[in-house]
Amino acid sequence: MKITYATKRQEVTSEFVASAERKLKKFDRFFKDDACALIKTDKKKNGESVELTISCGGTLYRSEKRADTMMNALDETIEAILRQIRKNKTRLERKLKEGAFVPVPDEEVSEEIVEEAPEFRVRTKSFPVKPMTTEDAILQMLLLEHDFFLFRNPDNGALNLVYRRADGDYGLIVPD
Repeated sequence: MKITYATKRQEVTSEFVASAERKLKKFDRFFKDDACALIKTDKKKNGESVELTISCGGTLYRSEKRADTMMNALDETIEAILRQIRKNKTRLERKLKEGAFVPVPDEEVSEEIVEEAPEFRVRTKSFPVKPMTTEDAILQMLLLEHDFFLFRNPDNGALNLVYRRADGDYGLIVPD
């Protein structure tokens, strides 16, 4: 697994890098060698946060946790992703059989902050919208720990949105 580090307001120590590489070996049984991990660290007032994103074959696994130290936050993010994989084990196994982890060309995700008005900051994020079924979109939303996910319907090519409802069910928004 290829590991990339990004830091904000702090430096990553060689001890942290060695520990992260050792702990990420847990994922070798799930992913092929072409998987990529991005570890983002940030020092904040109330502790340190670590965001771990693993990309393999177009499927993203993401977790962000805050703790008193970077090591504790890293442990929590790794455990969160392992829980996601265990929770969605049957869905992911079926996807493995269907070739869901076949590598796809990496497309760049860009992010910028645009100031619309002095009191509003709008964070703009662009990403590739891939064709997938509603069930696959829900799975991707769960793996990213988001409340919604935008995807392209393979049947008609329209953009659809799945979201998590307050009652725990899921909703689908389809344009007219």
